[in-house]
Amino acid sequence: MKLLFFDDFRLGVLKGDNVVDVTSVVEEIPRVGPQDVIRGLIERFDEFKGKLNETVANADGVPVSGVRIRPPLPKPSNIDCMAVNYMEDGTRSEPAPINAFSKSPFAVISSGDTMVLPDVPATIFEGEAELAVVIGKRASNVAEADAMDYIFGYTNFIDGSARGLHAGNAFHAMKSRDTFAPIGPYLVTADEIADPQKLQIQLWNNGDLKQNFNSDDMAHNIARCVEYITAIHTLEAGDIVATGTNHGGLNPFQDGDLIELECEGLGRLSITIKDDLKRTWARETRHERQEQGFEDATPQVSGKYAS
Repeated sequence: MKLLFFDDFRLGVLKGDNVVDVTSVVEEIPRVGPQDVIRGLIERFDEFKGKLNETVANADGVPVSGVRIRPPLPKPSNIDCMAVNYMEDGTRSEPAPINAFSKSPFAVISSGDTMVLPDVPATIFEGEAELAVVIGKRASNVAEADAMDYIFGYTNFIDGSARGLHAGNAFHAMKSRDTFAPIGPYLVTADEIADPQKLQIQLWNNGDLKQNFNSDDMAHNIARCVEYITAIHTLEAGDIVATGTNHGGLNPFQDGDLIELECEGLGRLSITIKDDLKRTWARETRHERQEQGFEDATPQVSGKYAS
């Protein structure tokens, strides 16, 4: 099942190219905001699944192209992102030590929204194509062998980065900015994904394919990531674990860019980039720059903060 919020945070289920409004089915779930709705549905999904399927079967819905897509998880309590979690197509001789960082829930935006590049002296702005895991129930000190039982579903995730900032907590300054966590367009339940460790992940910038890799290249698999994070802090239903990226195809995000991400089976997440400073970088990926013999980031060509 593909779950989504649309328009004024109506809850919907995707049916072909249409969305069926199922808001009435979940009216009894206590809520202050839409995150409470999706969290409650995830926690009680077995109770509501039959009602949802019946509602969808008896309705045509409306074209999803005609509604405004909202984040399927509008404000998760936790967004944990794995760091350096790919073998980079065999270019790493061994896995990096397992590690993660947090992003602010206020970083979340959805398909059709805009990532805004802030007025800070970043050396480059990038976005990492990632498969995100959505937690299905309260999880604390979960063993790797049991971890997949705690997963409700999956969604596309772009990990926005303002690299090169020299701050006391560099990861916080680089990763946790408003609009730097695009997700969606849907939350896809786990039963629709046969093997999350064998999904092709692709990201396009203005129609040019930049990142193209498979989740089977993860250094630490999904279950191990859940074990690692829940040994540090508790996760709740509706929380996100982003599983990392293959860095070779990372490329500069610039004003006016159309960025599209598609993890196999999860639909396509599309965002635009806005930079009021109109800064520019050469259109090259990290891998292309390395082929030229450079190990540093693509230098800024023009605009404020250019060298």
